[in-house]
Amino acid sequence: MGKTHWMIRLVRIVGILFVLFACLMVFIYTPFYSKLIVKALNYFVPVEVNQVAARSQQQASLSEHDNLEPGSNLWIARQAYLSLIEEALNSKDPESLTLLQTRYKLLQERILEQQKQEDAEEPEKPTVPLLKASVSEPEVTSASSEPEVEDIPNPLLELNSSENKALMQQYVEFLKKHPVPAEHEHVIDQQTTQDIAYVKQNQNDEKLTSYSKPYAIVVLGGGLTLAENKKDIVVNPYTRLRLEKTLQLHSQNQLPIVLSGVEAPYMQKWLKQRGVDAKLLENRSMNTCENTRFSSLLLQKKGGAPTVMLVTDIYHMPRTRRLFALNGIETIPVEAPMPTKLSTWQPSQQNYDHSRRANYELLATIRDVLFGSSGCREVP
Repeated sequence: MGKTHWMIRLVRIVGILFVLFACLMVFIYTPFYSKLIVKALNYFVPVEVNQVAARSQQQASLSEHDNLEPGSNLWIARQAYLSLIEEALNSKDPESLTLLQTRYKLLQERILEQQKQEDAEEPEKPTVPLLKASVSEPEVTSASSEPEVEDIPNPLLELNSSENKALMQQYVEFLKKHPVPAEHEHVIDQQTTQDIAYVKQNQNDEKLTSYSKPYAIVVLGGGLTLAENKKDIVVNPYTRLRLEKTLQLHSQNQLPIVLSGVEAPYMQKWLKQRGVDAKLLENRSMNTCENTRFSSLLLQKKGGAPTVMLVTDIYHMPRTRRLFALNGIETIPVEAPMPTKLSTWQPSQQNYDHSRRANYELLATIRDVLFGSSGCREVP
């Protein structure tokens, strides 16, 4: 049998490749392709929590109202105050609560006065023009800036550091023994009543471990668009569907809501029009890596949330859960619907919309795992 000419073999190879490519394109337009990608992402993408980063959330005392910097003197004073409230509740001594409240206010005043004195005594630093110019530029981290297991959190953010332990003990002694002026009225105010209710709630939840219940609902923005009048900016369909899912969750558990992304103010407005006031806004992030990093910092600053309910779409979920885990937060996935629904087995445009979204998340996840998240700032 004679040898086949190379041109014929080439045509055959091209024909086979064309048929395979055509089959792939048909497959992409079916609902099965995007479902396959989602299954692969959920199976292969790791979501184990980075235990080193998780230390920053271990306080597990999330509050929508507390705006103290973790590790600051005022923050440590509040931890001492809350611990003594718990002791007073256990001893069933209401008189000690009124004294504790008065001493806590005096302690806050003393700390603020010390801070003012330190600020006044600190010499003004000379301005270096070259340094000033470089600092004003936005920080953009390298591809390897993603949190790694070896990263050690700032010890000032840990209550267990030796310096903070000593300061905590000083504040406890102050709250227990400091003389109270006679002119102070011993009446428990609204803020202290809220603190007492908060401590009681924590006591009721003692049987639950920090990682067995969610502390907040975190909603990631999906984009903005123009309203029908072509002037006003409103949330786009991706964001709107995530907010609708958030309304359902909030009606069930009344957890604090964290809105993440530059879309946050518009998301807050949308929720407020429907009777829900979301008070925790992270409105500086420009991508998914910053969403997770800045939201984690916000939760840490507000007292810590080891576990959150995460609201985003099904394709975005695996990558986002991994990034939250690297920042020390366990996530309970709550999938919001896509603007278009998958059709039945036959090819369609809406199926392609899902496949295109799945492809984007697949490539972004591969990039994050292999090279780290690019364009992700360390701090807001």
